[in-house]
Amino acid sequence: MSFIAEVEDVWFSYSDKNHVLKEISFRVRKGEFLAIIGRNGSGKSTLMRLLVGLIKPTRGKILIDSLDTSKEKVSTLARKVGFVFQNPNDQLFCRSVEEEVTFALRNIGLPGDEVKKRTDEALEKFSLKSVRGVYPRFLSRGDKQRVSVAAVSAMNPELLILDEPTTGQDYRDSTEIMKHARNLNAAGMTVILVTHDIRNVATYTERAILLDNGKIVADASTRHVLTEHRMLRECNLSPPQITELAKGCKEMGVRADILSVDEMAEEVVRVFGGSMYAASDREE
Repeated sequence: MSFIAEVEDVWFSYSDKNHVLKEISFRVRKGEFLAIIGRNGSGKSTLMRLLVGLIKPTRGKILIDSLDTSKEKVSTLARKVGFVFQNPNDQLFCRSVEEEVTFALRNIGLPGDEVKKRTDEALEKFSLKSVRGVYPRFLSRGDKQRVSVAAVSAMNPELLILDEPTTGQDYRDSTEIMKHARNLNAAGMTVILVTHDIRNVATYTERAILLDNGKIVADASTRHVLTEHRMLRECNLSPPQITELAKGCKEMGVRADILSVDEMAEEVVRVFGGSMYAASDREE
């Protein structure tokens, strides 16, 4: 089995006193869509900075496609792993949307014709052609985030890390960003979603790692992690509302591990369908 990221007994401290991360170990398979979840202060952002090489482990080792992040330059790792910041204003600095994409591509040393080709493809894919000449800071937050994702994904990294990509966005913009992430994953890109938005975790990811107080509390399928109600609450997180409803209907024969409204609808038909139709016939 091929892994894009391997984290081996990683500890990290910003000072000599307290470790922000402790005993962190996990591996990410190529092609996965993985969520890293946890409340604010759990260590998520620090772990992301470690994965892209912005900071180095105090102890332990991180490999990105077999490259040791402690020994490689950030520019080298940038060819393997792309990082989209939570606040797009921290990532956008060029005079136009088009320049944001071309800057990233030129920065990794691509020739001019390849830069143009990838830029045009990215603007088309993310529906940004109509604003290619616009100053990015004039765009809405959702559009800014699309520009950030377009610029990073145009470099074709093997691993894409999205740090709270839907924070502060409405439902439409949030859904659009996550659909783009799913499409990139379907095309073969490994995606790590760092978030506390449990709805997006339930909808898009296959596996979830739960962090709390700098340690991994759970690492399992998304369905398993999001239906561990007591564990989530101990970490100040709540399961999806539809999962809470399913748990309340468990005594009526409804599965307790439901993550979506569509799953709930199918389960209601399975459990109550026959009796509901019979009651309807009697009423007629």
